[in-house]
Amino acid sequence: MADDLDRDKVAKAYARWAPVYDMVFGTVFERGRKAAIAAVEAAGGGRVLEVGVGTGISLPDYRRTNRLFGVDISEPMLRKAQERVAAEKLDNVEVLSVMDATKLAFPDGWFDVVVAQYVITAVPDPEGTLDEFARVVKPGGEIILVNHIGAESGPRQWFEAAFAPIARKLGWRPEFPWERLARWVEGAPGVHVIDRRPMPPLGHFSLIRFGKAAVAPTAQAAE
Repeated sequence: MADDLDRDKVAKAYARWAPVYDMVFGTVFERGRKAAIAAVEAAGGGRVLEVGVGTGISLPDYRRTNRLFGVDISEPMLRKAQERVAAEKLDNVEVLSVMDATKLAFPDGWFDVVVAQYVITAVPDPEGTLDEFARVVKPGGEIILVNHIGAESGPRQWFEAAFAPIARKLGWRPEFPWERLARWVEGAPGVHVIDRRPMPPLGHFSLIRFGKAAVAPTAQAAE
């Protein structure tokens, strides 16, 4: 289900954000970033793909035992990430690359964990992006999201709908219901929800963990 965000417009929006992204969003998104990284470590870490790595603000917080791969649609954001990796001598970062999240240039089952922070509402094709996450994560691995979940009713829903045209120009969509993720899980073989919990302070963002079955569904059925 393609959506109404345009890939080139998103890339241009985040190119504009690159010089000030950490200053504007660093503190705002810090709790979510920390929670996502804690979930990665709880899942066992290992070979970790961070999609939408941006300026690399999360990279120093992972354990150095992890092997980190970061991709982003925005080259200016990645230049900031490369500067951070060099400045902080993050020798566990193996790859930083411009890449479309719906066309990840990695083999099937390559990663122990795929993590995407504040990404799914900022890509033109959320379901196609999640399909790619499920493809590149190994059986028994996890997909970890921190994401804005749209309100289902009330004043916040009205505000999100009214703000949507402006938000799209800034590179994301504010009205993104949980139902959309639930429908994707239903159609994704071997994927299930491990955890979903709101993040403080106001619960506008959620930490979501998906697991990929250790045995393929066809093999389970054959048993």
